[in-house]
Amino acid sequence: MDYKKLIIRGISYSQTQMGAYALILEQEETGIKLPVVIGNYEAQSISLGLEKDIQPPRPLTHDLFSKFITTVGYTLESIIIYQIIDGVFFSNLILKNDQNEKLILDARTSDAVAMAVRFDAPIYTTDEVLTEAGIMLELSDNDDKTEYKAEDEEETPVIKGYEVYTLEEIQEMLEKAVQEEDFDTALELQQEIKKRKKNID
Repeated sequence: MDYKKLIIRGISYSQTQMGAYALILEQEETGIKLPVVIGNYEAQSISLGLEKDIQPPRPLTHDLFSKFITTVGYTLESIIIYQIIDGVFFSNLILKNDQNEKLILDARTSDAVAMAVRFDAPIYTTDEVLTEAGIMLELSDNDDKTEYKAEDEEETPVIKGYEVYTLEEIQEMLEKAVQEEDFDTALELQQEIKKRKKNID
């Protein structure tokens, strides 16, 4: 089957479901975006996997499962979002070991993406899924959401509300947020630090 590669375009607060987030995946060639509604925990886990710089004091579930996969001699080769039924996406984890033996595991799409970012594994989908659920969507910044961009994008998201603090104060706030496992705040603070360092450079 001819699969289409997706990149993570961003994570934003869902405009349709309270307490949920929208994970935006994009097919680069066409610009078609695939919005997937995910929970708060999964949004945090995906964002932390993308950031790499923030290490929680204790491993999250996806970190634990990633460690287990590597410990038993496998790696995550890719994930495939292979169908959508009644608005629910279905995905597979494609695992491979040194003997080139493959193992396919069914997974929620949010969990699959959280695993993919930890292994830097590609994300694929089918033409059928893109046709049924894909949309042409322009993402814009606003004050009510934080957008986490893929690593290959140059633009750094602007985080509101931290302009009054010094860089040292923000770094102290970041350490405290990580200790308290407030990862939403930690990610915002990390982005603010990156923005300021980029401006200095």
